[in-house]
Amino acid sequence: MARKGPDYAAPVRRILVSLLVLVLLAVFLFWQIDSPRAERMRAAFIDRFVPSFDWVMAPVTKLSRMVSGFQSYARLYEQNQELRRELQKMAAWKEAAVQLEQENAKLLAQNNVRIDPALTSVSGVVLTDSGTAFRQSVLLNVGARDGILDGWATMDGLGLVGRISGVGQTTSRVMLLTDPSSRIPVTILPSGQHALLTGDNTALPALDFIESPENLRPGDRVVSSGDGGVFPPGLPVGQVALASDGRLRVRLAADYGRLEFLRVLRSHPAEQLSDTGLLIPPPAADFIGPPLPPLADMQAAGEDSGAQAGAGDD
Repeated sequence: MARKGPDYAAPVRRILVSLLVLVLLAVFLFWQIDSPRAERMRAAFIDRFVPSFDWVMAPVTKLSRMVSGFQSYARLYEQNQELRRELQKMAAWKEAAVQLEQENAKLLAQNNVRIDPALTSVSGVVLTDSGTAFRQSVLLNVGARDGILDGWATMDGLGLVGRISGVGQTTSRVMLLTDPSSRIPVTILPSGQHALLTGDNTALPALDFIESPENLRPGDRVVSSGDGGVFPPGLPVGQVALASDGRLRVRLAADYGRLEFLRVLRSHPAEQLSDTGLLIPPPAADFIGPPLPPLADMQAAGEDSGAQAGAGDD
């Protein structure tokens, strides 16, 4: 059996540890000396050895950057949450602003509530809603005593609502555009196509008799055309919408859920001309050209041509 030699590892480790402790203690004491010479020696030591220890500080630098990045992300998260809360508040304010705008538009219609034939509209308050499965109408507190006539258009400040379908002495009935009996001619912009808006007891009336449906797009504006003298032209009605069944309908601009005030538009019939010959004005004084025949000669010529045309037909 081989004999083991003396163990020198433990004494050497103790000596090295003791020397390391003494060196560190000496460095600590040296670093605490308040002397210009010691300060210069410490500066020289730092300039000599610290730059070469960049590799030692690299992990610490990375760690500090990671901590800074995490703090930055935490701040961004807090700011994002704050922005979300502000957006929620803004959405609430937006809804309140829209309601106030609609209410303002309805209340502004009361400017013409005074009875005056020279005014262009008369405003009234919705008394009751008599909407049923077969009829869509509302009752207004203005009637014959206020000069209301059957067939006049009504608006709520945002868009066309319907037309007067019955007039009493103090009240009048408004047939809504959603009523199955409602038929009004409309113009679709910007294409300028004409169509017929047909109520079918739904919130989205249908468009019938469209000239070129392929030229229409959802979102196109729909206004009254004025054809047939039913409504004045250019009244806002709504926007084109594509229903789930593929049929083109109109999303009405009027707020049917809050019909409180309605404005009845006075419609003046077109002037009837009894003598069409008066449409031909006399020539101007500086007119250059052959003189025009007298009006009586022109009418006689028209009668002769009509008689010759009748004889030719015979």
